[in-house]
Parts: sequence; structure tokens; C-alpha cells
Amino acid sequence: MNPHPYDAVDVFAPVAGIVVEEGRGALPFHLIHGESLVAAAAWAAGEAGVDLLDQTVPAEAVVELEQPLLLHDPLCPMTPPDFLRRCAERAAVEDRIVVGVRPVTDTVKELHGDVVGTTVDRAALVAVCSPVVLPAAVVADLGGELPSTDFVTLVSDLRERYGDDRVLLVDAPPEARRVASDADLRVLEALTDPR
Repeated sequence: MNPHPYDAVDVFAPVAGIVVEEGRGALPFHLIHGESLVAAAAWAAGEAGVDLLDQTVPAEAVVELEQPLLLHDPLCPMTPPDFLRRCAERAAVEDRIVVGVRPVTDTVKELHGDVVGTTVDRAALVAVCSPVVLPAAVVADLGGELPSTDFVTLVSDLRERYGDDRVLLVDAPPEARRVASDADLRVLEALTDPR
């Protein structure tokens, strides 16, 4: 019997990580279950065994770690630690960029100038959430510098640079949903009520 490819991975293998709060306004500092979103995201990353780095760590120091780099968005604060860890392990084992995604549930329309067009088949669409995990080789190739801290732009840039085959989109659990407003935050809080 062949072992599962992830059985060979040391579950405590080092993974560096950053909770990316840049460009997200004040929302990361709003509260969910009594904690700021950024604190909840940092807690989840820590529980996943990720060694958190400050965003001010020099790029060359990140490359020198020779570790996968897990980027966690505080606007996805309730992403489960086990999902974060599984994504990090896949990036390390498969040497691929791993991206957490959720299905698109809103109706999406084409826009032609000021004219609303046909409905887009949302089965072909995904919403980028968290994490984005870069394998060590990609971190080195990028020189430790991110092309963007906006996850949608980042994933688009990575797909263009490395090709769709090198970027693995992984279905994230409902708790990993992204919030864009206080209304979204209330929905996520109800969905993840610890009681």
C-alpha cells in the first residue's frame, strides 16, 4: 500500500507566515467574538503551527528562511487552523502556490459601458479568501517581495507569472469567508458562534 503523499510531511515542519493587514483600512481592527479580526487571524495561524513574521521583516530575511510563506488575510479571520496547515503542507509537498477559495453566491452581470449585460455563470467563478501559501522556491524566486498585498491581485499576478498549473485553488470551509463590511462581520460571527 502506498502512503498518502502528506504522510511523509512532518506536521511540525517550519512554515513562516504573515497576517497581511496592509491596504485593508480599519476593518481588521473591528471585533469578532470580542477579539479584533487581526488578532483572531494571528491566533488561527499560531494554532496552525505557523511562525508569524511582522510585515516589516526584510524580504531577504524571508528568503533566507527557506520555508513556505503563508499569507493570511485578517478579513478572513475565522479560517480554521487545520485548513491553514493543510494548505501549507500542500504547498510544501507539491511545490505549488495554494489559494483558499469560496464559491461565488452573488449574481454577477457583464457590464458594457453603462449597460448591464447577461448573467455570468458563477459556477466558473471563485472568490479568493485565505490563505495564499507560497512554496519556498516561489518565495526565493520573488526575492521575498509580494507583487501585491491585495489577495485577488496577488493571485492573478501569480497565475500570470507561474501559470495556472502552478496555482492550486482549494475549496475553503464556510468559516473562511471574507468580510467587507460590519454586516458581513455579523454574519460571520453568527456562523462561527462558539456556543
